[in-house]
Amino acid sequence: MLPFAIQLSRGLLISDLEDEDKTSFTQLQQLGIIEEQDGLWQFGSMYRVGELYIDKEGRGFVEAERKELKDLLIEPKDLDNARSGDIVIARRIIARRGRASGRIVYVLARAHPVVIVYTYKQDGHFELRNIKTGLPTNAYMKGMDLKAFEAGTVMRVDNETEEVLEILGNLKDPKVDEKISLALYQRADEFDAVCTEQALAVPLTVDPNDYEGRVDLTGLDFCTIDPVTAKDFDDAIYFDMESHTLYVAIADVSHYVEYFTPIDKEAKKRGFTTYFPHKSFPMLPRPLSENICSLNPKVDRLAFVSKIKLDPATLKPLKEEFFEAVIHSKRRFNYDQVDEILERDGAGLEGIDATIYTFLGPLYGITRRLRAERLKKGFDFRSEEIKISIGADHLLKSTQIETGTPSHSLIEECMLLANQASAKRFGSDDELGIFRIHEPPDLIKLETLLEDLAAIGLYVEEYEDSISLIRSIQKEAARMNLAKEVDEMIIKSLRRASYSAHNVGHFGLGFSHYSHFTSPIRRYSDLILHRLIKAQLHSDEEETGYLLRNIEHLCARVSILERESTKAEWDFRDRKFARWAQEHIGELFDARIVEAGESAVAQLQCEVQGIEAYIRGEEVLLFDHVRVRITEVDIATANIMAELVEKTSRDITEL
Repeated sequence: MLPFAIQLSRGLLISDLEDEDKTSFTQLQQLGIIEEQDGLWQFGSMYRVGELYIDKEGRGFVEAERKELKDLLIEPKDLDNARSGDIVIARRIIARRGRASGRIVYVLARAHPVVIVYTYKQDGHFELRNIKTGLPTNAYMKGMDLKAFEAGTVMRVDNETEEVLEILGNLKDPKVDEKISLALYQRADEFDAVCTEQALAVPLTVDPNDYEGRVDLTGLDFCTIDPVTAKDFDDAIYFDMESHTLYVAIADVSHYVEYFTPIDKEAKKRGFTTYFPHKSFPMLPRPLSENICSLNPKVDRLAFVSKIKLDPATLKPLKEEFFEAVIHSKRRFNYDQVDEILERDGAGLEGIDATIYTFLGPLYGITRRLRAERLKKGFDFRSEEIKISIGADHLLKSTQIETGTPSHSLIEECMLLANQASAKRFGSDDELGIFRIHEPPDLIKLETLLEDLAAIGLYVEEYEDSISLIRSIQKEAARMNLAKEVDEMIIKSLRRASYSAHNVGHFGLGFSHYSHFTSPIRRYSDLILHRLIKAQLHSDEEETGYLLRNIEHLCARVSILERESTKAEWDFRDRKFARWAQEHIGELFDARIVEAGESAVAQLQCEVQGIEAYIRGEEVLLFDHVRVRITEVDIATANIMAELVEKTSRDITEL
């Protein structure tokens, strides 16, 4: 649901309005769609808000917000120019009999406010095509005939007015891929001058003497562990061996990013840092994200600390605290360095490295135990992350499979402890907070997956619930040497993790309470949580009231922005894969079928990992080994087509 619609459904104060919603709010007031009740503005009783779906017959349906309500039927004459996918407000039509119906009175948000198009020319024919769908579309540009543009010119177009807003480049130039992926999912690149000036005005150093109310932890040997390419450091860790206490220090972004400032408003719009292989598009201006907020080594930094005392025998948390502090990270490690140190068991270390290893070595043993205990309730899905490298020519250079290593596991378990501790602060059944939730899967979807797997001879006959079914599927997949492939299918059948004001636990991790606390530099959700915990610690009822009054629409906002950021990253990767494939049209490749059906998908087995091609109308089974020939590549839509040449192994069911 649209965040603004959630606010109006629950009731809002005018002071809680986001800048981008003020015009719509005024219009809704004038139309009498919203009314003031007990100081809060909300929809009148005759109005319903929801997403509009339009069927093949042209009838519309406004999705009900709650299960106990029925979807509203909207006849074609009552659609009022609304399109499928739009968030609309409908006025209910009172009828004595028949299903609940209504008419559209206001379009709150268009499903696709901006579209990306490109010019297509062939044999004297000219048209504009939607870059996402490949279908013809319309656009105009004041004072310019679009036919004059070179074929492959990419434009950003207002979907409502059909006016060209910006020329992004040409499909022949691989540099345009970055602009396309950002524009498709409304991700921003540069910050405006006001944000930049505000960030540059922040002092570049921290003097602990200026922060009397903070705990001075500069004497503790904190260290950071991150990828070798990392430029911002969200988290640092220290483990007190004597008291068996873990300190997870997180960049204190909320100290520097105050409510309603230009930087805060822009961070809320972005929601997340978006990562392309060659470049990041940060949520915060770089003077903050890579400097004063970053827990850089050998300098004092402000931190918000999660302090967790563990039971030495059971490793259960005995005490969990949160407080503001000043730290001084003694060492910046990358993952490879820590892996090497752990493999040598600390041999040959000197100076600060040797000092840090006195707690890092034992902490690794503790995190291994924590992981083993966690997997008794949660799951370990063996999906592979493909890291791609981009050359100076903006083309695909190489790919690499990234797998979890001991250093990844060590830091991950520490972060999981802090994230759980933060969620427990808002843990009663009816208490609002900001939680990272993962709802249990739909058993029907898992049973459909089981039917698909039966085609390759993978059967599970007895199971009690979704948990036992998943574990049984994984056990059979491991026996058939298909653990990775089947785990990827299981992941696709599960619900997506998201943010919620109401706690329902995290199914995949097996946690009853979980949130995101550890990355406020790159996730706005974590910044919200920091503010909420600080308001709680300072007994600030006004700030707590503001946050909780708006927490549901904030959760909806960051959930949407997370999906858009991820889609942009995937889209950019696919565009680089398509350009690589274009250079290999006509070539033969060994491949494996990863999706069967009318539009089967084959994953190429070559030096570039992760490239998938569509194969139409071929009778292939899941996980068949085949040989294919790349026949066509659509650079605009990033689709790769191939033809089946032969099967290179018998069906797995025969084996």
